[in-house]
Amino acid sequence: MCGIVGAVSQRNIVPVLIEGLKRLEYRGYDSCGVAVHQGGGLKRARSTSRVAELLELTAEDGIAAGTGIAHTRWATHGAPAVHNAHPHFSLGPNTAADAPGR
Repeated sequence: MCGIVGAVSQRNIVPVLIEGLKRLEYRGYDSCGVAVHQGGGLKRARSTSRVAELLELTAEDGIAAGTGIAHTRWATHGAPAVHNAHPHFSLGPNTAADAPGR
C-alpha cells in the first residue's frame, strides 16, 4: 500500500515530509522518495532502503525547500528498484507525480 505526504511552508519541509513517511512505515513499502521545488526546478531523492536513509540522501544532495511531496511505494507492477520509486518526474524536471498504479 502506498503512502503520500505533501507540505508547503516558508521553512524547509524535507524533515516534515520524511517524518510523515516514517509515520506510514507500518503500512509496508519497498521504496520511498521525496521531491521538492528548489531553485526554479525540482530535485528528488529516492531509495529502496528505509525512510530514514532519505534524510541522509537529501542532506548529501543539498535538497531543501518549502514545497514538496514524499511517497512510499508497495510495488504492484515493476520491480522494487530506485528507478521505479516515486515520485516520478513527468515532462522533464518540472513536474513530479505520485500516481500509484498509472
